[in-house]
Amino acid sequence: MNDHTAMPAAARGEAPTRGATPADAPTPPVAKRVPHERTCHGDTFVDPYEWMRDRQSPEVRAYVDAQNAYCERRTAHLGALRATLFDELKSRVQETDMSVPTRMNGYWYFTRTREGSQYAVQCRLPIRGEDDWTPPRVDAAGEPGSMPGEQIVFDTNREAEGHDFFRVGGMDLSRDGRWLLYGTDTAGDERYDYRLRDLETGEELPERIEGVAGACLTPDARWVFYTLLDDAWRPYAVRRHRVGTPVADDVEVHREDDERFWLDVGLSFDERHLIIGVGSKTTTEVLMLPTAAPEGEFRAFIPRRDGIEYDVSFTCFEGAAEDGGDIPLAVVYHNARNPNFEIDVIDMRGHEPPYRLGEGVCVAEGSPYGCEDGDLVEPGASREPITRPYRSPRNPAILQGAHGLGIEGIAIHRHFVALSYRSDGLPRLAVMTKADAARDFLAGRPWRFRELLPPALENDWDVADDDADGGMFAPDADDALVASSDDLSGPHSTVTSSDGASADGLPGETRRLYTIGAGGNPSYDAPRMRYSFASYTRPGELHEVDPATGEDVLLKRATVLGDFDPRDYMERRVWIRARDGERIPVSLVWRRDVPVSDCPMFITGYGAYGSSSDPAFSVGRLSLLDRGALYAVPHVRGGGELGRAWYEQGRRLHKRHTFEDFVDATAALQDARLADVRRTVANGGSAGGLLMGAIANMAPERFAGIEADVPFVDALTTILDPSLPLTVIEWDEWGDPLHDRAVYDYMKSYTPYENAPQAGDADGAAARFPRILITTSMNDTRVLVVEPLKWLARLQSAGVDAVARIEVEGGHGGTSGRYKQWEEVCFENAWCLDVMLNGRHAAESGA
Repeated sequence: MNDHTAMPAAARGEAPTRGATPADAPTPPVAKRVPHERTCHGDTFVDPYEWMRDRQSPEVRAYVDAQNAYCERRTAHLGALRATLFDELKSRVQETDMSVPTRMNGYWYFTRTREGSQYAVQCRLPIRGEDDWTPPRVDAAGEPGSMPGEQIVFDTNREAEGHDFFRVGGMDLSRDGRWLLYGTDTAGDERYDYRLRDLETGEELPERIEGVAGACLTPDARWVFYTLLDDAWRPYAVRRHRVGTPVADDVEVHREDDERFWLDVGLSFDERHLIIGVGSKTTTEVLMLPTAAPEGEFRAFIPRRDGIEYDVSFTCFEGAAEDGGDIPLAVVYHNARNPNFEIDVIDMRGHEPPYRLGEGVCVAEGSPYGCEDGDLVEPGASREPITRPYRSPRNPAILQGAHGLGIEGIAIHRHFVALSYRSDGLPRLAVMTKADAARDFLAGRPWRFRELLPPALENDWDVADDDADGGMFAPDADDALVASSDDLSGPHSTVTSSDGASADGLPGETRRLYTIGAGGNPSYDAPRMRYSFASYTRPGELHEVDPATGEDVLLKRATVLGDFDPRDYMERRVWIRARDGERIPVSLVWRRDVPVSDCPMFITGYGAYGSSSDPAFSVGRLSLLDRGALYAVPHVRGGGELGRAWYEQGRRLHKRHTFEDFVDATAALQDARLADVRRTVANGGSAGGLLMGAIANMAPERFAGIEADVPFVDALTTILDPSLPLTVIEWDEWGDPLHDRAVYDYMKSYTPYENAPQAGDADGAAARFPRILITTSMNDTRVLVVEPLKWLARLQSAGVDAVARIEVEGGHGGTSGRYKQWEEVCFENAWCLDVMLNGRHAAESGA
């Protein structure tokens, strides 16, 4: 198109240094400029690329095609590397595999993956009897349905035939296992079409519930409840459908008119209640209806209170009453009195509504230190350091003295109780028997939980060695990088310690950086608890533990083929001091035989919504580590790694802390000569993509390249428009710039698009800018494609070396199918390695 004629970088007067496009490289498409004024609070911003918002227009489609073609030309020289990375990844994956069977009602359910197939196949086997709690032995190499009695529940490969994109939105089974409710998305826009299938005959009922957010099936398979989406992609209403009747006759049972809130619907754990969850970013409410009376009226367990989040479940202490009967319980998780949440257990004998938050027996409570409302728990707590040790007479012994303590939930089964919490920036899991819990509850004493620690790997570096030093020391308050002095500090230092211990400024040592959690326990009656564990260097493991005896059985360890040995890799937590004095945890991963000195570095972060970037294993990451890269994760404020206060200090009018923490962590690692500034690549997606855009503007000299995935880079324009998807909901996270001038000015100071270099800048900002890779999807409903497209056009017009890979069929999570996803990962890793291994002046192909 004439609007997208090419213009050489040299013709615009920019020097092709650092992030500038090399003079001999193909020229990027030039987007037309159509001035569009956005005026708010008396401030006017002229946006030349707002016309790209109409993603269906021929001009936008042509521009996307031109950018994809340009990206292909600019990255053509990486073809061999991409193929090598794909072969490496594929060679390490056990392509034909299966999950450990999980019992639900009368069946053992498991998934099979087959070599050459994009998707998994859901299968099941009938239980051998009511006392059958030992998973059946299944031939992992067998074909789906090949075992005696094995039934294919859902073959995603067959269902996906004829679709370029396919994602299952959810599956729900009737109690007898006959009926399957499932939802599919074939566009990537997260609107799902639900069907009901008879698993005995394979036939489907004629009714089809289309374009909804989610759905659930009652245990008797007579009713479906589902959530409707409005034009802003907000689940705003719940409808009831009687199975076997026209969808047009469905009845609306609840509607939420407040645009800050969205809904979901499902069953309680014991399947005795239908639950509508109503929630904003800061306020929740639980509406309940007995499944025995599905045509009744949903009622709030506790009416919502602004700024208060809660959840409720029901259980009992079997046979624990004085007369030998059961003690019915309500278990309430809330932050009405403690910003880092508490768990209260209410004895429901003779207890009638209304209920209130805070009644019952507190089982566990989080640390108030550093939280905005911390003074509600302890005077002066809001001004205390987040990592100050917290002690409470109501807490179990294992929580006493914890740092950054956040309570995340509790699960009460017939035979065991599991407590999930966060401490020292990592997820934790504790367990006890149900009988002990009942005794502690009746005695009025703290519950005697025991922390469940991940099992050590034989002869690994995280196994205690009596001959190893293993000691630690108090960090120098003036040091920017807080770490073991003989391991990570000082110019030209290398990491030679074999025990993996590092000083973190807190009691104890940071060794294996792990994620642990209860999972795969859908049955209330299971006698043993399953839990999963993974670290940056150890593949995921599924275990089963007997809380009464402590016996721990490994059910499955993820297989990594080839010569992989987790002992060849190291992981460590260091703490850097940010510019405002706060100490920021940073996870580091590297290959053990590679000296950590002036390394190429891949540094990634997120820092939003209170979501934590917890340790996880990645097969694709091994290709980076094996080529000498240092992998770093700054756990910046805005996430939830250190509880509620960590989140609060990185949102709304504190959002710049997120960006500053990331920049300061990068600088500390580079200044300590662990990482080479000329070979540092940063990565983040969605809100982490906003982080990428912000740090590129704030500290371009610290990064040779930046990969921004589905980046939220035009944040102010989006958050100013209540008609756009999810905007009003997001005001709790970012603030409301439409009605608050202070929020408007603050967001405008950091939003990447408006602060990026532009054509004609006199300060040479484009020449200092890192190289940019953008990935995005046309059907993304969370971060509209217009945002990265506009950012790309502005960067390229300024002479910045920026390319974008735009998925035409995908959504917010990119494409679907495991082989397609592997190709996507290898494309991104090849680009990053090209920058990391060749430096900021990496040679480019002019093809």
